[in-house]
Amino acid sequence: MKTIAALITFIFAIIFSLDLKKINSLNNWEILQKYPIKIEWCEYNSFPIGKSEKVLNHNIDSIAMVIRNIENYPKVFKRVKTVKKLKPDVVHVALDMPFPFEGRDYVVKYEIEKSKGKWVFSFSSTNHPMVLSKYNHVRLPNAAGVWILNKLTTNTTKVTYAWNGQLLGNFPEIGLHRAWITQGNEVLEWLSNSLKKQ
Repeated sequence: MKTIAALITFIFAIIFSLDLKKINSLNNWEILQKYPIKIEWCEYNSFPIGKSEKVLNHNIDSIAMVIRNIENYPKVFKRVKTVKKLKPDVVHVALDMPFPFEGRDYVVKYEIEKSKGKWVFSFSSTNHPMVLSKYNHVRLPNAAGVWILNKLTTNTTKVTYAWNGQLLGNFPEIGLHRAWITQGNEVLEWLSNSLKKQ
């Protein structure tokens, strides 16, 4: 019986996982911040999606190298507490949240697509039988996101990061816009700072 329940959950996760790879084709974005990092949000498949964008003065391959190195995320992105690889393409991520909010965690499957002048790293929720939610953490069952890198010149790259902005738990809905602005700024600033240290 447990095997059937696990199979149904797995199939449900595959069918209904949130895919953000074509997020740039949407046109119903609401601007939250214009500068120095453009931050927007919209509703997509009944979920609030945040998006931040900035042109970085770095080679597309050097940026891709940082983003692909998921196990190094706690050193790059300050809110990432731990990353545990469960399979070659499945990871468990635990996030720190500012006091008084509980931490968040999620299990995602990711994929990488590379074409001429473009690089896409996408991830969406999946289930893994060996992962329980961490103590004092809220599991995000619909976690999803995408990094899209577009080469502009040899040393300039347009970086787009989009994510499911649903925070659940004890986070008040009234504070979501502010949280998305904070997240959109932090993620691209931390990425930029990491690249400067290389």
